[in-house]
Amino acid sequence: MIGRLGAVVLDSPDPAALAAFYAELLGGTVEVDDDGEWVDLHREGEQDLAFQRALDHKPPAWPDPERPQQFHLDVAVERAAMDDAEKRVLELGATLLEGDNDGARNWRVYADPAGHPFCLCAC
Repeated sequence: MIGRLGAVVLDSPDPAALAAFYAELLGGTVEVDDDGEWVDLHREGEQDLAFQRALDHKPPAWPDPERPQQFHLDVAVERAAMDDAEKRVLELGATLLEGDNDGARNWRVYADPAGHPFCLCAC
């Protein structure tokens, strides 16, 4: 092993707002640097996320291969809580990209407020 993963970093035109979205989704403590260009989301015992300002950010266009997703986050949710979780992420500013085909699949695909795809996955 050469090292360990420090953080997953997402580009955003508004890193503080995107960090607040993920803090509501995943929990954790938001820490904004002095100039607001970098924001950390610290999550006790879990992987940290970070957000950096990218004024020219062009979000992925699901599922357009001209602007692919590049990566996405899977968020595990109890199956019985999927509808409530969906309602909450939509209230927080997410956009539904693909549903679960009336329960035929175990995941639903969303875009966060900056356009990055993520999934709520039934566990």
